[in-house]
Amino acid sequence: MYAPEFDYYRAGSVAEAADLLKNHPGAKPLAGGHSLIPLLKLRLAAPPALIDIGRIEDLRGVTVNGHTVRIGALTTHAELAASKTLQEQCPALSEAARQIGDPAVRNRGTIGGNVAHADPASDLPTVLMAVGATFTIAGADGTRTVGAGDFFKGMMATAIGEHDLLVAIEVPSKAAGQGMAYVKFVHPASRYAVIGVAAVVTLSGGACAAAQVALGGLVAKPTRATAVEQVLAGQVLSAETVATSSAISMRQPSTARPSRRCGSSERSRRPPPAHSNLRFTIYKAINDTGTFAL
Repeated sequence: MYAPEFDYYRAGSVAEAADLLKNHPGAKPLAGGHSLIPLLKLRLAAPPALIDIGRIEDLRGVTVNGHTVRIGALTTHAELAASKTLQEQCPALSEAARQIGDPAVRNRGTIGGNVAHADPASDLPTVLMAVGATFTIAGADGTRTVGAGDFFKGMMATAIGEHDLLVAIEVPSKAAGQGMAYVKFVHPASRYAVIGVAAVVTLSGGACAAAQVALGGLVAKPTRATAVEQVLAGQVLSAETVATSSAISMRQPSTARPSRRCGSSERSRRPPPAHSNLRFTIYKAINDTGTFAL
């Protein structure tokens, strides 16, 4: 199916893009296009205009400022995966980017388009929720910053307004004694996450000083597993502690076991319970600290 007709504009700067969005109600920004173009072809979206932001260099790149890593919204998944800075400062995000789709998707798709689309089965939103990312959003009236907990509103819904443009995502640099990981149970065809789990564990003196765990895939938006975090915090970590914290997810009907997403055939792979992915992800995060292993 062909996309409906639309007007096309190319923005040369963030300010120009914001003005174009304000002056063309219902217009959509176009970056890599891997989320928007399929919606256009299926006629699930019919914006009157597209604002091409793909050549705004200010929206690209990974930089470090003190203890914060800034990622431009046009940074591609392939660039995230290959970034030495991210591999050192936020390895879970780089790890998640390597698992997205295939090389064609990773070379065109952008982190900004990915999180703005807010597909529940996407990988990056889950990691960004776990690490406590912040999102810089520009509009005709100025720029504002939104935390991950307020950015993701629901299934394919975010805090980005109709006339807004996502400019950058900032994540905290990995601290001493901290480890992080991302693990997903992958859909065999789409490579989306049936279940995705991101964990950040901070160790001090052999005990868990803090834990940040987020779930994706089987929920409408990336969700912090606060009950799991509370069980881990302050505990001397052991296989039993991790198993106990992971089992908490089984008490939540929405996360205990997702509906089958791999097809209706009895031969389709059945997703494991969420607690299995939780346990493995927490193990990986603990081992990533480099000071403690289970």
